[in-house]
Amino acid sequence: MSRQILHADTRSAWFWWRRLFTTATTAVLTAVLSVLAPIGAAHAAAGGFHIANGRLLDANGNDFIIRGISHPHAWFSQRTSAFADIKVVGANSVRVVLSGGRWSVNTASDVANVISLCKQNRLVCVLENHDTTGYGEQGGAYSLDQAVDYWLSIRSALVGQEAYVIINIGNEPYGNTLYTEWVGATINAIQRLRSAGLTHTLMIDAPNWGQDWSNTMRDNAEEVWAADPLRNSIFSVHMYGVYNTPEKVKAYLDAFTSRGLPILVGEFGWYHSDGDPDEFTLTEYTTLQGLGYMGWSWSGNGGGVEYLDMVTNFNPASRTDWGTWLITSANGLEATSVEASVFGGGGGDTQRPTAPGNLAATGSTTNSVSLAWGASTDNVAVTGYDVYRGSSRVATLPGGTLTYTDTGLSANTAYSYKVYARDAAGNVSEASNTASATTQSSGGGTGGCTATYQFDSEWGSGFGASVTVTNTGLTATKGWTVSWTFGGNQQITNMWNATSTQSGASATARNMNYNGVLQPGSSTTFGFQAAYSGANTAPTLTCTVN
Repeated sequence: MSRQILHADTRSAWFWWRRLFTTATTAVLTAVLSVLAPIGAAHAAAGGFHIANGRLLDANGNDFIIRGISHPHAWFSQRTSAFADIKVVGANSVRVVLSGGRWSVNTASDVANVISLCKQNRLVCVLENHDTTGYGEQGGAYSLDQAVDYWLSIRSALVGQEAYVIINIGNEPYGNTLYTEWVGATINAIQRLRSAGLTHTLMIDAPNWGQDWSNTMRDNAEEVWAADPLRNSIFSVHMYGVYNTPEKVKAYLDAFTSRGLPILVGEFGWYHSDGDPDEFTLTEYTTLQGLGYMGWSWSGNGGGVEYLDMVTNFNPASRTDWGTWLITSANGLEATSVEASVFGGGGGDTQRPTAPGNLAATGSTTNSVSLAWGASTDNVAVTGYDVYRGSSRVATLPGGTLTYTDTGLSANTAYSYKVYARDAAGNVSEASNTASATTQSSGGGTGGCTATYQFDSEWGSGFGASVTVTNTGLTATKGWTVSWTFGGNQQITNMWNATSTQSGASATARNMNYNGVLQPGSSTTFGFQAAYSGANTAPTLTCTVN
């Protein structure tokens, strides 16, 4: 990994420095980067956003896929016209930066006005406390406990707005140090808010400046989810330079959706100081999977990261290349954003599609089940189908697709399925009938894999590398192992998307529980950081499958 100024969220720090300080503080980014009970019915107070089956639903019970833009209200509170401008470009939500004291306090009356502006412009209001940015690493950052103090101090502006407001407890609440405290601090924050009677959907930012390169949020998400007595929280990862390949983007999101956990990309850009995020895959894959995203940010960036502005100087007529791309690209705001049904009234579509008919299992192998169903109908148009295996959503498909093959299954195992239809307004049908099937008994087969090694970055006495594992066999893998011997004095310090063991120069990486199954020809990628001295040449890798 390359050296960074205060890691991936430098634009947050630059806002701070430009507004409050004339001297910059630098820090080196020191890293590039459980069985859950089925998540079923919604748990939330009536009349507000809530989570069901790993999906964010609005107060009418309709699917709501966030397509938003961040707006730096805490530093530019006079720029109230930005709310209308953000609506015009197609966003269905706005993530509003607030402060409880690290910068000038946004009072309850100010927040009430922000919520009013959101509602006037038919935008869902994602309110975020920016004070926590980089806690443990950046001087002056607030703890999550202090963030909760702020939310409770403006409780009067929040209560009664559950159908229009999502509370993002704290932005990027830990930097690259002390992040092991994230689990306990997050659980405590959730439970304090619930004890105070706040029933809103809570948005939970990852540590490591939001990028979760340590996988702290990913690996502890089930515990955090279970700690919310309302089961009304959604996890948020910020995707900047750590997520620079399709494999990294997909693997992280899949680690949540495969367990029925709600997830969205709460921030991303098209470039950043810590690397080049894969915004193409990010927008395409979130659209395919029916997941939310919010771009950073409308305007006002400075200190060298002005490339993250979507418009220049808050002028909607002066779009940047980044803003133009996010708004007009194939999976951008104009093409994929649907207004929340809670703003219905003015002719909005609130009619649900009919349930898909005659769902049937049409075939099976040792590791797959094929499904087919009859088309749903809608007063406007059916835009997609969600396929569930048990209580977990396994696929989001286009409206014209009436078949699906579920792969990566275990042999001689029974599975059950349901399908739901969706329309462009986010209305979701009743469930189809249930179809059941049992995979065939294993009859053996041939398998193999390859592993390719790539240096990603190098600095002083350390480096970052990634390894791509590809299934070259004729059957799906059940797991894989990559081993190698370093040619010098290399010592792995952390690894993601695989578990590592090292003895002397010999190192081994094994799959995680979510990326061990690879279909023939498909790939997955893991990465690591290491310290070294002396020579640092690429080792020869050996890949074996289970």
